[in-house]
Amino acid sequence: MTPIANVLDKVLRVLCVVFFAALVIVVVLQVFTRQVLSNPLTWTTVAAQYLFVWLSLLGSAWVFSEKEHIAVDFLTRALKINSKKAMEVFVNVIVGLFGALVLLWGGIRGVGITWSQNVSGLPVSVGMMYLALPISGAIIVFYALHHIIEATQGRGLPSLDEEIREAV
Repeated sequence: MTPIANVLDKVLRVLCVVFFAALVIVVVLQVFTRQVLSNPLTWTTVAAQYLFVWLSLLGSAWVFSEKEHIAVDFLTRALKINSKKAMEVFVNVIVGLFGALVLLWGGIRGVGITWSQNVSGLPVSVGMMYLALPISGAIIVFYALHHIIEATQGRGLPSLDEEIREAV
């Protein structure tokens, strides 16, 4: 699974950079045409929204793959999970379920409902924006499974002592 994860990481990294650069260009173009030319391009608003949604969802999947997401450990403390391995598996199961049910399944339903709705000013449908949901959901489910396998094989998150040693 690691070679697939490595390739997927690289693809996500490139897509995020491309989407961010495109977002910056579209917003600068929007501001320029509105403020300097006094004739705003109507499609730039919708294009910026679509780029932002795609960037946010794919960026979230990439951050999750890198294990750089915000760790909310109040639930593991409340459940008194003392084992680091058990905590990692538990958290990744919860994130995987969220990715599968909310993003993947809910996203597929959203895409189906909105695929035929046209967007004014752009040759795309509303469903194309919602397509980011199931794609990021599938990626997050993949990484959740990958992290669970790593945790059960002892290659999960480093211990606090290991992190301190690496920082020094």
